[in-house]
Amino acid sequence: MHDLEQQIKDGSHRRGFFHRIAALSALGLFGLATPAQAQPAPSEGPNWPGQLKGRHKQVFDVYSINDGFPLGFTNNFLTPNGDTGTAVLIFRHQGLPYALNHSIWAKYKVGETFKIIDPETKAPAVKNPWFQPKPGVIANPEATLDRLAARDAVMGVCGVALRGQSRRLAENANVAPDEAFKEFSANLITPNVTILPSGTWGLNRAQEAGCTYCAGG
Repeated sequence: MHDLEQQIKDGSHRRGFFHRIAALSALGLFGLATPAQAQPAPSEGPNWPGQLKGRHKQVFDVYSINDGFPLGFTNNFLTPNGDTGTAVLIFRHQGLPYALNHSIWAKYKVGETFKIIDPETKAPAVKNPWFQPKPGVIANPEATLDRLAARDAVMGVCGVALRGQSRRLAENANVAPDEAFKEFSANLITPNVTILPSGTWGLNRAQEAGCTYCAGG
């Protein structure tokens, strides 16, 4: 009986000792960093989309080309709201080509790869069909990238998709993946398109800035 009582006491002491060690470690008194201390605070990324004007704000999640409908949705939001509406567009996933200028479409065979037909030529697009199209090509001339930009639409592009798709299309231009990424990044439709850490990051920030959500795909 004496041996059993001694084992119980010893076990209790050991449990108490380890409980005290855990408590002191949590306070950093043993030089053991907690998970929060071990990892630096993550970057907040760019200050995007910033302070949005307008009473009515909506973010359009452009995750596919969808025959130009995401731009039509954006126009349908802006038109009735007039000066009180602000649109935010995020080009990500299969919707990335919207953000690329004509030179990238031509050099990297964007239309052929993504199976996008130019409504003007009825052939695989060798230029961005929704950026500065000829009059009459797009049914609604207000539902184009340049017209939406002129109406102060805020635009962002997913940095993950930008890197991934540029690497995918690098072979089309016989260039190295890193070179393709640099060229894609330098040839967006307008300098006002912000490269975001990711498209989903941008959707979160836009909604935190007061936007409602619209699926653009």
